[in-house]
Amino acid sequence: MSFPALTPEQLQLRDLAADVARKVYRPQAAQWDAERTPLAKAEVQRLAALGFLGIALPEELGGAGGTLLDALIVIEELAKECQPAAFQVFEANVGPARVIEFFGTDEQKKKYLPRVATGDVTMAIGISEPDAGSAATDMRTRAFLDSDHYIVNGTKRWISNGGHADHYLLYCRMADVPGASGIGAIIVPADTPGLTFGPREYLMGWRSIPSADLIFTDAQVPAENLVIPPGGFSKLIRVFAIERLGNSTMSLAIGQAALDRTVAYVQQREQFGRPLIDFQNIQMMIAEMKMQVDAARLLIARAAVNAGRGLPSPLEVSLAKCFANEMARHVSDLAMQAHGGNGYTEEFGLERLHRDAHGWAIAGGTPAMQRIRIASELTGRRFSQRQQVPS
Repeated sequence: MSFPALTPEQLQLRDLAADVARKVYRPQAAQWDAERTPLAKAEVQRLAALGFLGIALPEELGGAGGTLLDALIVIEELAKECQPAAFQVFEANVGPARVIEFFGTDEQKKKYLPRVATGDVTMAIGISEPDAGSAATDMRTRAFLDSDHYIVNGTKRWISNGGHADHYLLYCRMADVPGASGIGAIIVPADTPGLTFGPREYLMGWRSIPSADLIFTDAQVPAENLVIPPGGFSKLIRVFAIERLGNSTMSLAIGQAALDRTVAYVQQREQFGRPLIDFQNIQMMIAEMKMQVDAARLLIARAAVNAGRGLPSPLEVSLAKCFANEMARHVSDLAMQAHGGNGYTEEFGLERLHRDAHGWAIAGGTPAMQRIRIASELTGRRFSQRQQVPS
């Protein structure tokens, strides 16, 4: 992450993350992807020992007390070489742990956040369902209080690190009212009786980031695990803006990696007795790639810098995510074209970047949904996508 406001400490952090990415993860990333190997616990502990898992978490809770930008710097450098390694930093610094930081009880913060920073607790988020993706407020998974625990029933789908994380921040319906008003969130340990996992999904990209359904059948969760009561969906979405910036940064890393590899390739690869860079079409191509990557970087940096250690602007986040997601798909595609037949092989790694780029454009709210949010924020109006029933 290069930005005029980077401090000497942030530059040092970036260099450290880049060095780890090159030396530790670059040699293994392609094999892990091909074999769909999840990041081992030892690697999670390595990231924790480097201080990467607690960058943006409060100092009094075991973190470094850094800014959102600090976390994004590390995520980008790791994601250029190894998306599953970056995803562990993502989940700890821009994922469900941040909901606990902002809205959890003091007991929950003390119980979970220090252990997230040390890598002893891994958390994933459960929002989407088989019939509730972009329309998240259609979720049907229910959690109702019964004495000193909640009884949970339902199915969650598209859960990154599903079946692999040891805790889940579950968004669910907690009151018999429609829409967002009945939705809250609760922490569910992976070993909760009544929670089972579906078979691992085989996705086009993200092959080393496990994904599986969460299936709840009268699962019993302690009442003290409640983080957000029903009616708090707006709070959840506010914090989810941080996760969307992490998503944007994963896309940025794909674009930057594709650009870096292409600039190097077109200067050493020859055709018709000349380096590819001598051809005007290639010059136009890498110029387009550079403009797209830098524009995405500035949109992300604006949102992150303005947020500091707080919550970012929803408008700035949607602008960054929409642009970065589409940039990553476009730039990785151009990189494949510039590499010709080599770009279509696994050897050069561009097809892996392109596959992963499509995943980030789907996760966390598609570019189409971000455009609706942008229009909503600009006009101060809410736009329903539901069919209007005549009165």
